[in-house]
Amino acid sequence: MKKVDKKELAGKGKGFIAEFKSFVLRGNVMDMAVGVIIGTAFASIIGALTDDFINPLINGLGGAEIGGRIKIYGGQYLDYGHFLTAVINFLIMAFVLFLMLKFVNKLMTVGKSKKEAEAAAPTKTDEAILLEEIRDLLKKGKK
Repeated sequence: MKKVDKKELAGKGKGFIAEFKSFVLRGNVMDMAVGVIIGTAFASIIGALTDDFINPLINGLGGAEIGGRIKIYGGQYLDYGHFLTAVINFLIMAFVLFLMLKFVNKLMTVGKSKKEAEAAAPTKTDEAILLEEIRDLLKKGKK
């Protein structure tokens, strides 16, 4: 059986901790954490909007009870109202996120000028230009 050196084990642990620390402190992990927190808070706002405004409007207009239930066998109920509320919440969240992403993408392109867009376009290397010339010469030779 191979004997393990304590210093060797300590070095491996520090490498793992350092790697974990660099992973956690990376920008996209922190951005994701902030996004999850804001998303959770936003979900409660959407829930309140649905429960306090949309459901009463649906109840008032159609006379339907959004928080309804259907009695099935043995005193059990199907609570379809909670399901409909969850579907409405999801649709509102998806629509608002779509609008937010559309707005952010628009902001990203507003700051760029035409020159920056051209500069960002990939330039052809000398080898690519040479290969295109060879291709064009071969096409002329076949005709």
